Amino acid sequence: MTEFFTVIMITILAVISPGADFAIVTKNSYLYGRSVGVLTSIGIALGVLVHVTYTLVAVAIVMKLAPNFLTIIKYLGALYLIYIGYKTFTQKPVHDVGSSARISSGQALRYGFFTNALNPKTTLFVISTYTQIVSVSTPKSILIGYGLFMSVAHFIWFALVALLFSQRTLREKMLQQQVAINRVIGFILGLLGMFLLFANLN
Repeated sequence: MTEFFTVIMITILAVISPGADFAIVTKNSYLYGRSVGVLTSIGIALGVLVHVTYTLVAVAIVMKLAPNFLTIIKYLGALYLIYIGYKTFTQKPVHDVGSSARISSGQALRYGFFTNALNPKTTLFVISTYTQIVSVSTPKSILIGYGLFMSVAHFIWFALVALLFSQRTLREKMLQQQVAINRVIGFILGLLGMFLLFANLN
């Protein structure tokens, strides 16, 4: 139960850590307004479901053919979480991207969707966290529920980002504090990754 709670916390922290998805939402919100930012957030959430779907299929196959292989993946997943903690800790600030062109609702959805559907960070994150809660006895409802939680968490966070960052003054203030925010999130992610690593060793 403790391990599952830790994975939920890692998911929340990883969702709010700045990356390509953060950059595209803040850019679209700042340049094109609130509605475009929210649509981009929906696209990001749908992109996460792509990774969830193939991870569920792959995990099911691995559990049948090579159940011991999952243990190795758990170690790699914990190490990856330590790695993204480090990358977040050292993340460079996101800067404004100037543009005067307007984009359509469909474009906003596509930008968000492909940002996460083709994002290696999201791929590795979904796989590495899923393997921490999978066992032979894990109900499918738990696995599907966790996947939906990942997607909804992405939408809620980035919709909030869109709502806030479409206000220019607030966005500029938050961007000024990015380094400190990244370091706190990165440190916690790395710490939780180490917790999972040692939990798997015991």
